[in-house]
This record gives sequence, structure tokens and C-alpha cells, in this order.
Amino acid sequence: MDTAPKLLVFDVNETLLDLTPLKERINTKLNSTLAFDLWFPKLLQYAMVETLTGTYRDFGDIGAATLEMTAQQLSVSLSEQEIKDTLSIIIQLQPHPDVMEGLEQLSAQGFRLVALTNGGQSTLEQQMQFSRLESYFDSLYSVEVVKRFKPHPKTYGYVLSQEEAKPNEAMLVAAHAWDIIGAQRVGLQTAFVQRPGKFLYPKSPGLSLVVKDLKELVEKLV
Repeated sequence: MDTAPKLLVFDVNETLLDLTPLKERINTKLNSTLAFDLWFPKLLQYAMVETLTGTYRDFGDIGAATLEMTAQQLSVSLSEQEIKDTLSIIIQLQPHPDVMEGLEQLSAQGFRLVALTNGGQSTLEQQMQFSRLESYFDSLYSVEVVKRFKPHPKTYGYVLSQEEAKPNEAMLVAAHAWDIIGAQRVGLQTAFVQRPGKFLYPKSPGLSLVVKDLKELVEKLV
């Protein structure tokens, strides 16, 4: 790192919050151990379709629509209420074991901590309250304000403008290679968190940091 970041921008789902309960529920509901792994990429794909075609729908609505598609793919019939009930667990997720300690130490070291998610603002706030992470963050941001999904440049630019920070003063912390690349393209520093099953895109530019969890992030930043 040429310059130590002052602002740390955290992705939420999978980076901070453990999606295992949602994965297990979807797999059970659709009677397949592959169901979640079929659904989640569809969710991201159609979020990108919305952004690329200049439209916007709530991430939760896209999640419901793509879960219906996945059910059809697996020859399972789900009612609208069943889909809603299945996805409701998104606001009842716990943080990964390293997260609270890592955030507490980063905050104590004087870093400004904010969250940025593709989910809606209401969903984000409920997630932070349930997981007890709300107190660690100075601000919570949703892409719904700019109506573009990450990795669109406007999503990161919005946070920088609100925080009055230059790109090289900020670092995106995420477990998704596509999110990392988006932040890099607008000049942010990045830290890739190697959550289980998450891998870097081989064609991505050089990263600022690669860490196994937030405890290692603390060690490398401090």
C-alpha cells in the first residue's frame, strides 16, 4: 500500500455475514444440495442485467424472481409466500466469527468504517441490528440511492462523495472478486477476504491486500 486508507468500505453478505443458514434453507426447500449455488449467481446475473439495461429493481425482488427460476430449473413448485418465507432469513444472519473482534479493533485504531451493499437500505439496517454489528459502523449505504448495483462505478463514487474521501484514501473490503474489481476500477484500495469457496479472478489487477479474515486485515493495516 502506498497510502494507508482512512476509510474502510465493507461489503456485507458473505464478507461480514455468514450466508450458511440461507444456503441450507434454500437447499432444503428445493431438495437439492446445488440449489443455493444455482440461485446466487442468478441473483447477481440479473442484478447486473438491471444495471446494464438502465433499470433498477430492489435486490430482494430480484432474489425472489431468481429463486422462482431456480425452483423451475429443479422442477420444484414454490408459492409466492414460500419464496418470501425462504428469503426472509436474509435479515437473520450472524456475522462470521472473526468479524466483531476485527471491526472493534479497526474502529479503535481510528479507521472510519462504513458498509455498502446491493441490498435495500431497510434490509441492511435490519441485518445490522440483528447481527449486532450496527454500532461498529459510522454509516450504512445501499446502492438503492444511485439505482445501480455494484460493481457499477457510481456505487463506490456515491460513498466517496458522501464521506468526502478521495479514492486512494478508501479501501473496499469484500469476499467477491467482482466487487473488488469494481472498486479497483475507480481507484480504491482493496482487500480480498478469502471466505470459503471464494476465489480471485485471475485477470484482475493487483490487489492491495489478500487476507483470510478480518483479524488478519487488522494485522496488515495496523
